[in-house]
Amino acid sequence: MRIGQIVIDVAPLRESRDFRWLYSGRLVASAGDVVATTAASWQVYTLTHSSLAVGLLILTASLGMLFSLLAGGMLADRHDRRTLLLATVLPQALLAGALLVNSLLRDPAVWVIYVVMLAIGLLQGLGAPGGTAATPALVGPSRMPAAAALNGMGNQLGNLAGPALAGLLIAGPGLAACYGLGVACFAACTVALLFVRPLPPTVRAPRPGFRSLAEGFRYVWHSGVLGGMLLIDTNAMIFGMPAALFPALASQHFHGGSATFGLLVAAPGLGAIVGAASSGWTGRVRRPGIVIIAAGIVWGGAIVGFGLVRSLPVALAFLALAGMGDMISEILRNALLQIYAPDRLRGRLSSLYLAQVNTAPALGNVEAGIVAELFSLTASVVSGGLACIGGALLLGALFPSLRHASLAGPQDTDARPVPEPAD
Repeated sequence: MRIGQIVIDVAPLRESRDFRWLYSGRLVASAGDVVATTAASWQVYTLTHSSLAVGLLILTASLGMLFSLLAGGMLADRHDRRTLLLATVLPQALLAGALLVNSLLRDPAVWVIYVVMLAIGLLQGLGAPGGTAATPALVGPSRMPAAAALNGMGNQLGNLAGPALAGLLIAGPGLAACYGLGVACFAACTVALLFVRPLPPTVRAPRPGFRSLAEGFRYVWHSGVLGGMLLIDTNAMIFGMPAALFPALASQHFHGGSATFGLLVAAPGLGAIVGAASSGWTGRVRRPGIVIIAAGIVWGGAIVGFGLVRSLPVALAFLALAGMGDMISEILRNALLQIYAPDRLRGRLSSLYLAQVNTAPALGNVEAGIVAELFSLTASVVSGGLACIGGALLLGALFPSLRHASLAGPQDTDARPVPEPAD
């Protein structure tokens, strides 16, 4: 296999002018969001000296996004997706400006930070399904794995570099510089979106409401491909997500401090970047469902290895392997989602996918903490990894349509038709 067939495929950026603008705008906005969120967490801690307050801030933003994701999916299936993105990105620039002004006050208000972060989360949830659902129209089904790899790599780079940049800015110019960068990034994304052509759904969905939302749930319920891949990822995140144990593992398991903790946090992201950078082959996979199942097994096996070893370098290698497997799974799951989802439901199905991606890791961290309290850190990590492997094998056996899924799309629909409700 030639090197060109292994490295990340940038064809979507080369071939689609609209995708270049959309990708660039969302990448810049994501970077600004990470910097501003990191700064907000630091500011809340300096004002309250409470880790709980920081945790509640993160939870506030996450809940805001979760609550609005489903509404965002319904809106993305009814209205122009570019317009929806514009309507949700520009206000985020104004909200980042509010954080900037608050940071310059003699006595910054903590409640303002909470309110603004909640509002940002709500807006991101409303806009995210539209951005995801717009991609197939810009790159075509054959380029979906490549587009998913580019999006995944961009997100991971932002998550790794954003906090470091925020730390440098806080130590230098100060918090206001972080929030100012957030304003600039959200504004730049708004400008980039102006160069993207209108992206209306091919079939206009009914008015947002329970019937519209239920249609998306019914489609996933009857789809062995979409339902199977969502369950496999949920299984991996619930049973194989030990991030909540990293502080304790750093001190008790590896006898280190904050630097060790930082390495544990960064290792999966670094592996994910390597996975995305070497993902050129994913667009030619004949049975992507098999690869998704295998990636779940790799994730679980790597977590088991991580829990058993005492050598920090080896443990970091296992975490990087887990992150690489998760990225390959994410690329193919995103591709199958957009290929098997009909355009009239693509926004709602994207919102369900994003809700699962944002919720399952939190549940997984709770599960890991409970098992660690009842037994031990090692038992929690290892049992979770084994459950992840067993779950991937079981779900793979229960969903034959996932095993036979193709990037060419369904030959015979794997989901029974869902009647379109009247508008």
